[in-house]
Amino acid sequence: MLKVLFACIHNAGRSQMAAAFFNQLADPSLASAISAGTDPGPQVHEEVVTVMQEAGIDLSEAVPTLLIDEIAHSADLLVTMGCGDACPFVPGLEVRDWPLPDPKGRPVEEVRQIRDDIKARVTALIEEKGWR
Repeated sequence: MLKVLFACIHNAGRSQMAAAFFNQLADPSLASAISAGTDPGPQVHEEVVTVMQEAGIDLSEAVPTLLIDEIAHSADLLVTMGCGDACPFVPGLEVRDWPLPDPKGRPVEEVRQIRDDIKARVTALIEEKGWR
Protein backbone atom coordinates (compact mmCIF):
# COMPACT_ATOMS: atom_id res chain seq x y z
CA MET A 1 0.00 0.00 0.00
CA LEU A 2 1.25 3.47 -0.88
CA LYS A 3 1.43 6.38 1.54
CA VAL A 4 0.78 10.04 0.75
CA LEU A 5 2.15 12.70 3.09
CA PHE A 6 0.39 16.07 3.15
CA ALA A 7 2.61 18.71 4.73
CA CYS A 8 2.12 22.34 5.71
CA ILE A 9 3.56 24.58 8.40
CA HIS A 10 1.34 24.07 11.44
CA ASN A 11 -0.45 20.82 10.47
CA ALA A 12 -3.55 22.50 11.82
CA GLY A 13 -5.48 23.25 8.64
CA ARG A 14 -4.66 22.45 5.02
CA SER A 15 -2.74 19.22 5.49
CA GLN A 16 -5.25 17.91 8.05
CA MET A 17 -8.12 18.54 5.62
CA ALA A 18 -6.26 16.94 2.72
CA ALA A 19 -5.35 13.78 4.63
CA ALA A 20 -8.89 13.42 5.98
CA PHE A 21 -10.45 13.75 2.52
CA PHE A 22 -7.87 11.39 1.05
CA ASN A 23 -8.56 8.69 3.62
CA GLN A 24 -12.30 9.11 3.10
CA LEU A 25 -12.15 8.93 -0.71
CA ALA A 26 -9.27 6.60 -1.61
CA ASP A 27 -9.43 2.81 -1.60
CA PRO A 28 -7.66 1.95 1.68
CA SER A 29 -6.20 -1.21 0.14
CA LEU A 30 -4.31 0.93 -2.40
CA ALA A 31 -3.20 4.08 -0.56
CA SER A 32 -3.53 6.00 2.67
CA ALA A 33 -2.58 9.48 3.82
CA ILE A 34 -0.90 11.07 6.80
CA SER A 35 -0.22 14.71 7.55
CA ALA A 36 2.47 16.63 9.39
CA GLY A 37 3.84 20.12 9.79
CA THR A 38 7.24 21.77 9.98
CA ASP A 39 6.15 23.83 13.02
CA PRO A 40 3.03 22.11 14.40
CA GLY A 41 0.42 24.13 16.19
CA PRO A 42 -1.20 23.13 19.48
CA GLN A 43 -4.44 21.98 17.83
CA VAL A 44 -6.36 21.99 14.57
CA HIS A 45 -7.75 25.46 13.87
CA GLU A 46 -11.33 25.80 15.13
CA GLU A 47 -12.55 27.19 11.81
CA VAL A 48 -11.13 24.09 10.08
CA VAL A 49 -12.86 21.77 12.54
CA THR A 50 -16.14 23.62 11.86
CA VAL A 51 -16.03 23.43 8.06
CA MET A 52 -14.88 19.82 8.08
CA GLN A 53 -17.78 18.89 10.36
CA GLU A 54 -20.04 20.43 7.72
CA ALA A 55 -18.46 17.97 5.26
CA GLY A 56 -19.06 15.05 7.60
CA ILE A 57 -15.49 14.71 8.88
CA ASP A 58 -14.62 15.17 12.55
CA LEU A 59 -11.17 16.66 13.14
CA SER A 60 -11.88 17.73 16.72
CA GLU A 61 -9.58 15.02 18.11
CA ALA A 62 -6.86 15.37 15.45
CA VAL A 63 -3.44 16.32 16.81
CA PRO A 64 -0.84 18.24 14.77
CA THR A 65 2.33 16.20 14.17
CA LEU A 66 5.91 17.33 13.66
CA LEU A 67 7.26 16.52 10.21
CA ILE A 68 10.44 14.56 10.87
CA ASP A 69 12.69 12.79 8.38
CA GLU A 70 11.35 9.35 9.28
CA ILE A 71 7.82 10.42 8.36
CA ALA A 72 9.00 11.91 5.07
CA HIS A 73 11.02 8.81 4.22
CA SER A 74 8.01 6.57 4.86
CA ALA A 75 5.98 8.32 2.14
CA ASP A 76 5.67 7.53 -1.55
CA LEU A 77 4.31 10.97 -2.44
CA LEU A 78 4.75 14.31 -0.65
CA VAL A 79 2.22 17.08 -1.22
CA THR A 80 3.39 20.38 0.23
CA MET A 81 1.09 23.25 1.07
CA GLY A 82 2.99 26.38 1.92
CA CYS A 83 5.93 25.06 3.93
CA GLY A 84 8.42 26.15 1.27
CA ASP A 85 12.06 25.46 2.01
CA ALA A 86 11.18 24.00 5.43
CA CYS A 87 9.62 20.96 3.76
CA PRO A 88 11.97 18.00 3.61
CA PHE A 89 13.83 16.90 0.52
CA VAL A 90 13.86 13.15 0.06
CA PRO A 91 15.76 11.88 -2.99
CA GLY A 92 13.48 9.91 -5.28
CA LEU A 93 10.29 11.00 -3.54
CA GLU A 94 7.62 12.40 -5.83
CA VAL A 95 6.74 15.91 -4.63
CA ARG A 96 3.86 18.16 -5.58
CA ASP A 97 3.18 21.65 -4.31
CA TRP A 98 -0.34 22.93 -3.84
CA PRO A 99 -0.14 26.68 -3.19
CA LEU A 100 -3.12 27.12 -0.88
CA PRO A 101 -3.82 29.94 1.56
CA ASP A 102 -3.57 29.22 5.28
CA PRO A 103 -7.13 29.02 6.70
CA LYS A 104 -6.09 30.22 10.16
CA GLY A 105 -8.14 33.21 11.27
CA ARG A 106 -10.04 33.51 8.00
CA PRO A 107 -13.81 33.90 7.83
CA VAL A 108 -15.73 30.62 7.59
CA GLU A 109 -16.78 31.39 4.00
CA GLU A 110 -13.13 31.58 2.93
CA VAL A 111 -12.25 28.43 4.87
CA ARG A 112 -15.08 26.63 3.06
CA GLN A 113 -13.55 27.69 -0.27
CA ILE A 114 -10.14 26.39 0.81
CA ARG A 115 -11.77 23.13 1.98
CA ASP A 116 -13.57 22.68 -1.33
CA ASP A 117 -10.38 23.42 -3.30
CA ILE A 118 -8.50 20.82 -1.24
CA LYS A 119 -11.23 18.22 -1.75
CA ALA A 120 -11.18 18.83 -5.52
CA ARG A 121 -7.38 18.50 -5.64
CA VAL A 122 -7.44 15.32 -3.52
CA THR A 123 -10.17 13.82 -5.70
CA ALA A 124 -8.18 14.62 -8.86
CA LEU A 125 -5.02 13.08 -7.37
CA ILE A 126 -6.86 9.89 -6.42
CA GLU A 127 -8.36 9.64 -9.91
CA GLU A 128 -5.02 10.34 -11.61
CA LYS A 129 -3.25 7.64 -9.61
CA GLY A 130 -6.11 5.11 -9.83
CA TRP A 131 -6.55 4.92 -6.05
CA ARG A 132 -10.34 4.89 -6.02
